[in-house]
Parts: sequence; structure tokens; C-alpha cells
Amino acid sequence: MNPLARRIARMIEMDGPIGIGTFMMLALHDREMGFYATRESIGAKGAFITAPEMTQIFGELIALWCATCWREQGRPAAPLLVDLGPGRGMLVSDMLRALRAAPDFLESLEVVLVEASAKLESVQRGRLTDAAPPVRWVRRWNELGRDRPVFVVANEFFDALPIRQFVMTERGWCERMVVSKADALAFGLSPQPVQLPIREDRIVGEGAVYEICPAAPSLAQEIGEAIATNGGAALVIDYGHAEQAYGDTLQALRSHAQADVLAAPGEADISAHVDFAALAEGARRGGARAHGPVDQRDFLQTLGIGPRGEQLARANPERAEEIRGALARLTQTEAMGTLFKALALTPAGASVPLGFA
Repeated sequence: MNPLARRIARMIEMDGPIGIGTFMMLALHDREMGFYATRESIGAKGAFITAPEMTQIFGELIALWCATCWREQGRPAAPLLVDLGPGRGMLVSDMLRALRAAPDFLESLEVVLVEASAKLESVQRGRLTDAAPPVRWVRRWNELGRDRPVFVVANEFFDALPIRQFVMTERGWCERMVVSKADALAFGLSPQPVQLPIREDRIVGEGAVYEICPAAPSLAQEIGEAIATNGGAALVIDYGHAEQAYGDTLQALRSHAQADVLAAPGEADISAHVDFAALAEGARRGGARAHGPVDQRDFLQTLGIGPRGEQLARANPERAEEIRGALARLTQTEAMGTLFKALALTPAGASVPLGFA
């Protein structure tokens, strides 16, 4: 076991098994040994590469999507452009560069980055040193302020929120826990079954897995309330499923390859598929209107990723193959095109946003 695994094992030995959500929080966010606190998580040297790291076009298209939403809502004053989990700052940097083509929106903005990792915040500050609009950092959504229009972008953010898993047994649904056994962390089941809010017409067999992410719809509701009250829009892009489904989607990535979830906490990224139906329902409870989800492929193609990609390839012939490869990875079915989905949130009376008609 690595040092963080040993610490978690001691915690379990003292207080009993812990839920998967608690394990995820320790593995990802422990201040001394958590993955996001100590590792270069994104990029060629990290565990994974996100869309903004592949091509500048991704950020350009999202920037113009936000500007279009702002204009269609009558150009509300003093909007906030909010990036949830901004990674290395590539997305917001590309967005701000693209927004030079929409100076009316750019000049009215304040940018807010919601980042829990001090290490990543330092990287972001370096990248955004010369940003034209004012930029500030907060640790949590509730530190944002609620009296201004908000245009929120959440790219690969919700997949890292802590989940809980339940397994169907002969006793009923029992929560999957993390236990310490034979000098290793392992999965176990709580002895007592629990009642889950699952439709009774769904028949499941023993061994079925049901996942929930309590924080995701709660945050979606808060975002929905902010948009419903003050105007704005939100765009969530992540990998997941359009409707609640059974299955174990918990995974770990280390150096761009699948890894054992429990083997080396703090050394791998841990995530799970996003339940977009739960996000949409949370946003509706907050008073917003949800659009989608739609496949990332369809969303980006509607925004013009193909023509923009060809334009960029012609302007940079030495990088043409790289540019076309990145676009293929974002849009092809066998890559990210259909696994990743986009969900938009708007005020109830706003028009349907671009890409969701």
C-alpha cells in the first residue's frame, strides 16, 4: 500500500468501513497526498487529456455559444463567466481569446474560476496573467455571489464528484464500502440493506449495481436557481448516460491507462459516469429549463467544428494532421463523440440555445 492507502486503512481500522464517496474525496483532494493536490493531472504528463487540451477549437466554440446566449437574453449587464473545475486553464484561455470576436460580451465580463486545488490554481494564474477581463478564484460555487447573470461552463467536472454505489443482494440493496483486508484496500458490502428510490417496474437481478451522486443534482439545482433568478446559461459537457441506468462506472486512470481504483489512492484520477437525467431534474427544481442532453458530436457539429477545423488546418498546414485527428477524437462515435454529452440550462422563458433544437 502507498502512504495514502495506509492512512485510509488506519482510518477504517479505527472507525469502520467508509463509503466510496469518502474514499474518492480522500484519493482526489487530500491536501498532502490527494491526486489533484499533488499531481499534474491533465495533459500529456497527467492521467488524462481533456477536450481543451486537444484543440483550441473546443474553447472557441463554447465561447461563442455563451456570447450567443447572452445576446439572445438582451445583453444583461455585468455577467459572470464561470468555469467549474478549470483544469490547467486552457479552456477559459481559449474562450477569452475567441471572445475578441464578441467584444460587447468580453468587455462586460468578470471571469470566475471555481477551483479546489491550490496546485491547479497556480497553473491557471500563470496562464491567465494577461487576461483582458478581471479574473478571480473561488473554492466553491457558494462563494460566487448570486446577484448577477451567470454563464457557467462545466467540462469534465461532474464526473469527479463523489458517488455512492449499491449492490443488489439476497438481502436487498446493500451499499458498497471500502474495507481494509490482508494489507490492502478492498470492496465490501454493508450488512444492512437500504431502501432506494427506484421504480418498482424495474426488475434487477442479484449483483446489479446502482450509482448515485448526491452532490451533482444538488449543485445543478443551485445553478438552476441562479440562472432562473438573474439570467444566464450553463453548459455541461461530460461523459455519461442520458437516463438513469444500472451498472458500475467507477474507474481510475493513471498515465492515460485504466488502473485499479483502490490500488494507489492519490496516484490516479477517479471518476464515474454522469447521470444527466439527475442533473436536468435538479436544475428544473431550481427553476431553470434543461435542454438535452445531446451527443457531443452533434453539439459540436452544429456549432461548426468541421468548417472551423478545416480553416485552422489550411492556416497551419504543418499541423493539419494533428488538428484533424483532434477533431475526429472529439466527434467520432468510437472516440468521444457519443459517450460525451452536452446539457444546457437556461431561464424558463429563454429561447432554445444553439445546438439543442
